[in-house]
Amino acid sequence: MASQPEAGNVVVVGAGLMGTGIAHAFVAVGHSVTLVDTREAALANAAAAIGSLLEEGASRGKLTAEAAEAARGRLTTSTDLVSALDARAADLLLETASEDLAVKCAIVREADRRLPAGALVATNTSALSVTEIAAAGGRPDRTVGMHFFNPVHKMKLVEVVRGMATSGETVERARAWCESLGKTSIVVNESPGLTTSRMSALMGNEAMHMLMEGVASAEDIDTALRLGFNHPMGPLELGDLTGWDTRLAVLRYLHETLGDRFRPCPLILKLVNAGRTGRKAGAGVYEYAGGERVPGSGLRVR
Repeated sequence: MASQPEAGNVVVVGAGLMGTGIAHAFVAVGHSVTLVDTREAALANAAAAIGSLLEEGASRGKLTAEAAEAARGRLTTSTDLVSALDARAADLLLETASEDLAVKCAIVREADRRLPAGALVATNTSALSVTEIAAAGGRPDRTVGMHFFNPVHKMKLVEVVRGMATSGETVERARAWCESLGKTSIVVNESPGLTTSRMSALMGNEAMHMLMEGVASAEDIDTALRLGFNHPMGPLELGDLTGWDTRLAVLRYLHETLGDRFRPCPLILKLVNAGRTGRKAGAGVYEYAGGERVPGSGLRVR
């Protein structure tokens, strides 16, 4: 494996849940990050969330108060990708924008014009083609998938995804970046849904079918997976955390590419159409108040 990068400059594009967690992971271990999003409110929320995570880490003795303050100082934000790339000679650009191929390709295309020749381009996509995203720029050999998991500060795994043109050197450098974050990486040859998204999509879809059919309550389905298989979260809890709109987009893509076993459960469509996309909306399979799940609020299907 390539040697771990020393304190580097990273541009993270997308200040949603994943982008926030990824930016925190990099600044916490000494890298400098510019977090980019067109939405000023999203950047403000992300900066506040990263500050809270650093304070929590200090309170638990994982880092000193001085280290937390220094990490906070390594974070900058920008609403303009061009300005962010021009202002910093980035070693790594990691995009975690919405699961929209056109959006991701536009980011990679702009990054290719402005990044130093030796920089890596990484995408956090959980379902789209790394090969197609890489082809949008002029450095497909230096483009790779780096799929993080939510919540980033707790989840140790990163899937490093090799596209058709991704070089072996790029894979090893991406794994070295993961190691610098204290993460364990696995290497996946590009395939729809990779390893984890493919398995998780099937499990979450089947859990929704069981809920729709009245096999068991939402709470009992989640309890079965937590206690029967030692999963940290049940599939319906996880869907609420990820967002059912995101889950639906992934299932539709897998259905198109891998076949009928990934056809989205009708109940997922109903939830999304009703605006019950999960924790971020205050309601999904469960309801939430102040960010916490309301006891006994599991969806009842009649």
